[in-house]
Amino acid sequence: MPNMDITQLKSQFTAQFGYAPGFVARAPGRVNLIGEHTDYNNGFVLPIAIDRDVTLAGALRTDRTVRVYAINFDQTAEFSLDHIEHDTQHDWSNYIRGVADVLQKAGYTLGGFDAVLFGDVPIASGLSSSAATEMATIMAFTAASAGDDLHTVPPTLLIDGVRGAQLAQKAENQFVGVNCGIMDQFISSLGRRHHALMIDCRSLDYKLVPMPAGATVLVVDTTAPRTLAGSAYNQRRAECEEGARLLGIASLRDITSADFDRRAHELPAIIAKRCAHVVHESQRVLDAITALQGNDIAALGALMNQSHDSLRDLYEVSSKELDAVVDIARGEPGVYGARMTGAGFGGCAIALVADEHAAALARKVADEYPRRTSRTPKVYACIASDGAGWKSLPTMS
Repeated sequence: MPNMDITQLKSQFTAQFGYAPGFVARAPGRVNLIGEHTDYNNGFVLPIAIDRDVTLAGALRTDRTVRVYAINFDQTAEFSLDHIEHDTQHDWSNYIRGVADVLQKAGYTLGGFDAVLFGDVPIASGLSSSAATEMATIMAFTAASAGDDLHTVPPTLLIDGVRGAQLAQKAENQFVGVNCGIMDQFISSLGRRHHALMIDCRSLDYKLVPMPAGATVLVVDTTAPRTLAGSAYNQRRAECEEGARLLGIASLRDITSADFDRRAHELPAIIAKRCAHVVHESQRVLDAITALQGNDIAALGALMNQSHDSLRDLYEVSSKELDAVVDIARGEPGVYGARMTGAGFGGCAIALVADEHAAALARKVADEYPRRTSRTPKVYACIASDGAGWKSLPTMS
């Protein structure tokens, strides 16, 4: 579906509801540069928000009804803030319902709104359209609930960015029923243009790290079904917990790379492999921050390569499709590094490539990947972008 600008979204709203919208709220998807399967082990991650958003153009209602038309699905869902239930016919609306439910249970007073929803974050591709929907919904409730006082409120969440991310995660965990970590909502909330965001998944401390100039993050959706992702995720998580138990620590966050290497022989072979990935991957995130701070793109690329090799060989969550993308990318000029991103067994791979070589790499992947896999990839050039915010607010009368 082609992208839509603010004018087009507002026109869609007027056509759908018969009056003009008062606000346009947005939140981005994300990719993780490095730090895979470290989040549930209380380690570090380093994502960026991407320049693809979920957007809600809407207006305050005088009652407590929420009515949303989803352009991508050509469907309308409606519910009362006084009676929020799951919608089995409009699954996409459960992210909006869940946010409303969690915010109200946390003590926030919400107002109803009409809105049209549009997203150019690819759905079910591992770029976190769900978290983007949740954070955009928080921004929409901010605008709808503030009413005429919106102009005195800064363009941030009705709560601070960390708390907003936590509540959005809670909505997905408890209402939608997906046991996701905090990273997706956190980066969608707190991302900044031209920066990556280091997140400490234990303390939720975070730090913005400038991205290097002259490099593009090329995202390749393998379009492969993620048939093993759920069961394998649960198995890997259990293996990490067992490793921590055998090492006598609360989580794998609590052992250094050097100490782990000295004690790895104490673990069963398969547990040692899983834990080795997690412990060294968390350290790679810290090393990646050092590389970024020194504008050492080559060092960052090397760490990305190490990350993928570890995910493939030690954690065993890659796939032939992900490996094919990485192999193609690593053989092309101007590519600093490439790796799978996300839980694995499908989804996306990313390549960090010099700007002047990005278009050629995209063409190479589009040409070579189908020959190797009989699948057609989807390729997106992305830049690090701002987190959740408002594109448009009402004008004072």
